[in-house]
Amino acid sequence: DLVFTLKESLKPQTNYIFYCQSCGDIIEKDRNFLRVLPLPSENWSALVEEWCCHPNPFARSPLHPQHHDCFLGDTFFLCLFFNESHVPESPKSKENTRVFCKRCKIMLGETVSSDTVKYYVTEVVIQPSEGSFNPMPRSQFVQSIVAQCLVELSSAKSTFRFTVKGDDGKIYILIWILNSDTLLVESLGNSSSHNVFTRFGDSFMPSSGPVGTWNAVKVLYQPCIKSRNKDLADAWESDIGVHPLVFPSETCLELLLILGLSTTSLPPSLRHMNSFQV
Repeated sequence: DLVFTLKESLKPQTNYIFYCQSCGDIIEKDRNFLRVLPLPSENWSALVEEWCCHPNPFARSPLHPQHHDCFLGDTFFLCLFFNESHVPESPKSKENTRVFCKRCKIMLGETVSSDTVKYYVTEVVIQPSEGSFNPMPRSQFVQSIVAQCLVELSSAKSTFRFTVKGDDGKIYILIWILNSDTLLVESLGNSSSHNVFTRFGDSFMPSSGPVGTWNAVKVLYQPCIKSRNKDLADAWESDIGVHPLVFPSETCLELLLILGLSTTSLPPSLRHMNSFQV
């Protein structure tokens, strides 16, 4: 795998270093967790209300980690603050709850309580302390993380439709998985799409050999920025069969641009299916 998969690789009683994915700055050193636990699905509280014949017993008991705990969500992980320099001084508004990298000022996550932080998996890289940080081009990292989320959730929850929402609560993209085990093969010597992603400063093709092969997730998508496809977005948001994926708003825009560039690399006849882009 191209990226460090938290759910499979984050182990208790092991020292880790948190890095900013964008600039490589160390966020936290020598984090050691005694418990690494998965969180329930995003709409678990609503399901409790449907199944209980009495008031929701968890309504006033949010799931926050204790000391040396790490809770894993679909697109984030929760832990207690370790580096106090990242704690916002006065969390009176949404802007003040955001946590930023001290070096590059990229949003890393947000506070969910006075001592608990939510880090997004698209912004923070976690690696064992004895290892070294190997930077990955930003667009390649975002693609890998989002693809992993889509594959894992579609397999675990048997859902194939997703809304990509920003931390501002807005829906940016509607995604419908077509195929999660696509194998792409392309001749590198005569590739018209080889430089499609140069705006991000990286290439997704293998660097050697006459033929490049790599795994991919094939999706249909609809942009929802500037009120585009609002009716469809509203319908998907209220559909219990659609799973939400929440990322920082800036990352949602990055993902939308990546999808658009990927679409333009296809032959014109293969870029659309019904009203969706491929």
